[in-house]
Amino acid sequence: MKSEEIIPEGQIADRKSAHVRLCLEENVAGEGVTSGFEKYHFRHQALPELDFATISLQTSFLNQPVATPLLISSMTGGSQATGDINKRLATVAEQRGWAMGLGSVRAAIEHDELAATFNVRQQAPNIPIIANLGAVQLNYGFGIDQCRRAVDLAEASALVLHLNSLQEVFQPEGNVNFAGLLLQIEQIAKQLEVPIGIKEVGWGIDGETARLLVDAGASFIDVAGAGGTSWSQVEKFRSIDPVRRAAAEAFAGWGTPTAECIVDVRQELPEMTIIGSGGLKNGVDAAKAIALGADFAGFGRSLLGAAVESTEALEQVLAQVEFELSAAMLGIGAGDITALQSTTRLRSNV
Repeated sequence: MKSEEIIPEGQIADRKSAHVRLCLEENVAGEGVTSGFEKYHFRHQALPELDFATISLQTSFLNQPVATPLLISSMTGGSQATGDINKRLATVAEQRGWAMGLGSVRAAIEHDELAATFNVRQQAPNIPIIANLGAVQLNYGFGIDQCRRAVDLAEASALVLHLNSLQEVFQPEGNVNFAGLLLQIEQIAKQLEVPIGIKEVGWGIDGETARLLVDAGASFIDVAGAGGTSWSQVEKFRSIDPVRRAAAEAFAGWGTPTAECIVDVRQELPEMTIIGSGGLKNGVDAAKAIALGADFAGFGRSLLGAAVESTEALEQVLAQVEFELSAAMLGIGAGDITALQSTTRLRSNV
């Protein structure tokens, strides 16, 4: 199925549908910046002393058992077409045992008729589901009531507040007041009944910033580093402002590589739950992310095309990532995720 079939041309004015279409059809990757995983390699273990069939991907997310250390990163929702994508993602995530992040639930908070596009509990009754709001909305009238509403309508296990300052700056309708957010995040974390996480959207969170966020009450950090989708590039294609369109080119290489973010945050926060996302392409990248210090590996745009195409296509992609991850673990003699996290067989190329 082509993108225009699931996202009709008449809906392109809708921001959520426009984001999906652009991620599918335009070159929205960062330029001159990578995820950083290519700077590492595993030293092969010729004698792994393992039965491949017994390798376990099982782990837990915030004390909830899950079948894999893999996450469908926050992508979409907020229109009928993108709601259909969310249901497809949730169906396969449930089948494969992946955790799932939702796109920003703001649209459903402001328009009740869109709430169903984010409620995928019927498709995914057992996996962790993470609701999502922009942290900046705390400076534009959102508070604990809206955060609780986001969690309730998604029947979510946790709430992530995303940090997307540069996206908002380049977005035609962006909200750009990011002043004083740390204190507001702290207040929400104290009041909300489920764990709060913080994520970037593709430019990365470093250790120093992660420490501030955890001290404010965050229960997990999704570094969401550079190397994948650049949202200044996405917004460039939406903008009719010639200044913003031209200026976006200066930021095509902006951000901290995902691998660097994982290492930095883990060094600063040895016990914190970390999600490594941003530019992961396959299960070997996932293995590297976990060996570098992540607890979970998140995949976003690399799943989107299959999610638009069919449930079967998406299931195949997720199965391939799991197989690649398991094969990489055999290749270094790691029989489970704990062994992968403690491996000494990941080496820097530089």
